[in-house]
Amino acid sequence: MSRGELEAEGAAFLPDKEVCTLLDLNVLLDLGIDLAAPIDLAVAANANVAAPINAGVSANVLSVGSESAAQATHVTGITQHIDANAIATAPQHAEVAQGVNDSPPPANPPPPVVGDALSGPLLNVNAHVTLDANIAAPIAGAVAANANVAAPINAAASANVGSVLSSSVAVASQTSLIEQAITGVANATADQTAAVTQ
Repeated sequence: MSRGELEAEGAAFLPDKEVCTLLDLNVLLDLGIDLAAPIDLAVAANANVAAPINAGVSANVLSVGSESAAQATHVTGITQHIDANAIATAPQHAEVAQGVNDSPPPANPPPPVVGDALSGPLLNVNAHVTLDANIAAPIAGAVAANANVAAPINAAASANVGSVLSSSVAVASQTSLIEQAITGVANATADQTAAVTQ
């Protein structure tokens, strides 16, 4: 733009800042959430666990004229007895009263006075969002168990890899006498009384 073209341009004064509004934005958010989740859980258990483990490993790797032997002998005598009751009781009595805020929402602001193009906003937005949520989840659970677990493990491994005139022997002998007994009951009771008012 040349100096002459710039001097030929005209200008107009704008009104004061408080009079000229381009955007009038009013947002009203009314959010009410009631959340209640009473949880009740009971666990009872009687358990016998026996897990004797025996292992033997032997190896010859790239050796000439060598022997490899592995022997695992396992003799187990286990006697377990439980004389007990496993009782789990989860009584839950929940009273949940949830209400919504019943107060009236505030009034929207009055609309601007219509006048000339510069006396009011160019864009007038009024948004009113209301959300009321009541959530209730009473949970009750009970677990009771009587268990016997026995896992004797016996293993023997022997290997010759890439060897000449070698012997590999693996012997695994296992004798297990396991006696497990549980005398008793396993009772699980989940008693739930829930009064929910929303």
